[in-house]
Amino acid sequence: MDTAVSQKIEDTVNSDRVVLFMKGTKDFPQCGFSGRAVQILQNLDVDFRDVNVLEDNSIREGIKEYSDWPTIPQLYVDGEFVGGSDLLLEMYQNGELEGMIKA
Repeated sequence: MDTAVSQKIEDTVNSDRVVLFMKGTKDFPQCGFSGRAVQILQNLDVDFRDVNVLEDNSIREGIKEYSDWPTIPQLYVDGEFVGGSDLLLEMYQNGELEGMIKA
């Protein structure tokens, strides 16, 4: 991965406590999985930064390499990769995500 792209991703991940790399924006998700991730975070009343990977293909491809995770959306909390849509749903349903975010 390009060093500049890697640095940009790292800066973004560390810029806010909760960051969601997604297709679209929190106001207008562009895929069902991103929409579900936004809904989960909004249900938890979490303030989060959204990063629309559709606006920059280098970020779209780079984030997959950065996290070693093949799909989008991707959630980061306190600079750490949490997971994608299915994992977020599971963690939301068992209360683990709320505990992590509210900690």
